[in-house]
Amino acid sequence: MENNTITWNDFEKVDIRVGTILEVNDFPEARKPAFQLQIDFGTAIGIRKSSAQITTHYTKEELKGKQIMAVVNFPRKQIGKFMSECLVLGLDGHEGGVVLLSPDIQVKNGMKMT
Repeated sequence: MENNTITWNDFEKVDIRVGTILEVNDFPEARKPAFQLQIDFGTAIGIRKSSAQITTHYTKEELKGKQIMAVVNFPRKQIGKFMSECLVLGLDGHEGGVVLLSPDIQVKNGMKMT
């Protein structure tokens, strides 16, 4: 693994927030199995959409209402006909799937990771 050291100022530029998944839809057009998510990041940021390859460990029912962590200051990204507005964070490779990063205690939507 290459050492890509960043400065504290670099880290502070990444805006990671907690949000609650409001809606989960199948994404059959995706190249790899994925869901389309609508996530509430509170009043300051609002609701954002994201595509996430999290179908291995999660059902749509399990995801609805779940709090997750996401980067909210990336530029929007077109994925097929879907526009992703944030990057949901997870750990890749657990038994062939992604495990979401989430707070272990319910917190206010929009709280910033520090």
